[in-house]
Amino acid sequence: MPFTRGKKNKEAAGNKASRVNGAASENQEEATQVKRSSSPPHGAPKKRTAFIDITNAHKVTISLPGRKRDSAKKVEKKTNSASVLSKNQTNLQKSSSVSSEGSPAAKERSDVEEKKNEEPQKDDSSLAEEPVDVSSPAAREVPAHIQRQPIPEEFDIDSDNSEDCYMCPEYAKDIFDYLKKREEKFVLSNYMDKQPYLSPDMRAILIDWLVEVQENFELFHETLYLAVKLTDHYLSKVPIHRDLLQLVGSTALLIACKFEERCPPPVEDFLYICDDAYKRRELIGIEANILKTLSFDINIPIPYRFLRRYARCVNAGMDTLTLARFFCEMSLMEIDFVEERGSRLASACLLMALVTKNLGGWCPILQFHSGYQVSDFKPVVRKLHSMLQAPSDDNLKTIRNKYSHKVFFEVASLPLVDINVLEKALASS
Repeated sequence: MPFTRGKKNKEAAGNKASRVNGAASENQEEATQVKRSSSPPHGAPKKRTAFIDITNAHKVTISLPGRKRDSAKKVEKKTNSASVLSKNQTNLQKSSSVSSEGSPAAKERSDVEEKKNEEPQKDDSSLAEEPVDVSSPAAREVPAHIQRQPIPEEFDIDSDNSEDCYMCPEYAKDIFDYLKKREEKFVLSNYMDKQPYLSPDMRAILIDWLVEVQENFELFHETLYLAVKLTDHYLSKVPIHRDLLQLVGSTALLIACKFEERCPPPVEDFLYICDDAYKRRELIGIEANILKTLSFDINIPIPYRFLRRYARCVNAGMDTLTLARFFCEMSLMEIDFVEERGSRLASACLLMALVTKNLGGWCPILQFHSGYQVSDFKPVVRKLHSMLQAPSDDNLKTIRNKYSHKVFFEVASLPLVDINVLEKALASS
């Protein structure tokens, strides 16, 4: 179904060159930080304490004229009242003991008190527990379910970032292992049977349009992948009419922007790119419906994160990673790849890029960090090759045009690897 392209403002053409130059360094974003000097600005008053230092308050004596006699009288009254209360308590105890002297309960209490007095009192130090020797093996033993599996030195790819807290080098592998386990919760299948008004071609047109929006808004690639995941999970549960497909896709992109972007675009921008075909209340209503349908669980593992992680394992260059990203982004438009898990799809895309660049196959370090052997994703590699070998639709050229630019090393124009070479790499790995 043909979607109307959003009206591009005048600034879009002027900023085209800046967007192209900025895309080459998308993985090397550095924020300059301005250190604030500790010295006060010129003319500012000197630092002083507002009140007396509270740490020395017990040493300070303040004498106020005309108040000494009153304070002395107050002290005398307090001491007199305290002595009176103590006398009253002693008199009450005496009277109670005299009144209950002849009762059997009083005799038992007196006998118990005498026994307690006769018994030798134990020293308080003997009641204290003996200190535990921390250096003993029993004290230092960590339970098996808490112990972390050590990473072999030859497979360690995170120690180089030990001083970068944003990379989380101490538990980076634990994070990706958790994301891989979390994929089991978001397994999909071909849902087009549940959509009587939609077709795979309509979905492909929608994804092609979302890629164009991602480029125009200069959004992260993670935002695009998450928007596609949100759209697929929503369509797998709720049948919609074809007239609302673009609204669902743009709303899913808005949710993904709120999750991934530092400064997400406002709602008006998403209404603008839809050529004002929908109202604000309709977009917000669909947004609430998507979140409720997905139980507000939108942290769906995407293949793009796994792809960057696995590329670091083999120190892949930016051109090789970009080629793998091209394969992965092309798979977004195909309904047959909806059922594939993100980690498995990322492994297949990286292997195809390595074979295309003649950089080897699936090495042990990739097996360690991905948890996959080549036999686990062979069908995905073959499916990717057949998808890229098929003739492309002239109406769906956004991704190919995007990766044909010099910023992306023109990877879309590279010849596709021969199937025999690919099968040989699959057999030897």
